[in-house]
Amino acid sequence: MKKDFGDSISNKVYEYRVLARLSQKELAEKVGVSKQTIFVMEKGNYVPTLLLAYRIAEFFNVDVNDIFTYEKGSDANDN
Repeated sequence: MKKDFGDSISNKVYEYRVLARLSQKELAEKVGVSKQTIFVMEKGNYVPTLLLAYRIAEFFNVDVNDIFTYEKGSDANDN
């Protein structure tokens, strides 16, 4: 059975998109995904692939860690 470590990834995609004055559709077109993908990512209901995370960071010309933050779950060290 797969163990749930409770880890998550939060993001600042919404903040960067708004500062760049882009619609969800425009950002989606720039990084090669659907508008729906951007929507659910901004809501925190979708964790992007590593490739997409880097594509978004590169589009905004920032480090991937500036947009995406790994949050370690409390169960990660339990055996």
